[in-house]
Amino acid sequence: PDLSSFQERRVAQSTKIYDRTGEVLLYDIHEDAKRTLVSFNDISVYIKNATIAIEDAEFYSHGGIKPKAILRAILADLTPGGLTQGGSTITQQVIKNSVLTKDKTLTRKVKEWVLALKLEKILTKDQIFSTYLNENPYGGNTYGVEEASKLFFGKRAKDVTLAQAAYIAALPQAPSYYSPYGSHVADLNARQKLVLRKMKEYNFITDEEYTTAINEKVEFLAKNNTGIRAPHFSLMVKDYLVNKYGEDMVELEGLKVDP
Repeated sequence: PDLSSFQERRVAQSTKIYDRTGEVLLYDIHEDAKRTLVSFNDISVYIKNATIAIEDAEFYSHGGIKPKAILRAILADLTPGGLTQGGSTITQQVIKNSVLTKDKTLTRKVKEWVLALKLEKILTKDQIFSTYLNENPYGGNTYGVEEASKLFFGKRAKDVTLAQAAYIAALPQAPSYYSPYGSHVADLNARQKLVLRKMKEYNFITDEEYTTAINEKVEFLAKNNTGIRAPHFSLMVKDYLVNKYGEDMVELEGLKVDP
């Protein structure tokens, strides 16, 4: 595919209805995904560095792919079981999430490598990284670090602590498996500690910051199973919005509704 209009892609965002304070979210209306796009500057440096440390430590120095990682993946995937190895750069993951299908074939993987090289020539590193952080899956129908931060900690992505950021960075490898609401919380905790160790190893944080984060007791918000507070009022507002602006506008365009 032609990547020249990559930044003009239509990325669906969910509409949010708030209470009278403008702070308490009553209803998040979405089609298939809960997503709120934020600027790169509105994402905590902790989230950025934690993600780089665990996902792609050479992101700002490579050209989109890492040949040694590709070679390891090819050699490993020659064994029975198909194309299963990781080794994807952040750029490759952006291509995989935004442009290509999810099938695990060698043909798709080759396309991913080629398109990653092309994307690096079109966008800056920060633009690519911003796309990753805004569109990556973080479990269920939650996409992007802004939604993940609000879902798990009730905070904006720019306001999370170091320990919380390490949890967010820990999730993308296997969002369902590592879900804080699932049965593998011990594995999530272990991966969060791995993220912090990597951050210290790459000098993103000091020994003191590492110790403080390791000892911080992080609490996740309770899972909201219904997704709707004040349902009668919220659904009345949704009906009004749909009648006035149409279904697509409400479910895809990221409206923010305050009293």
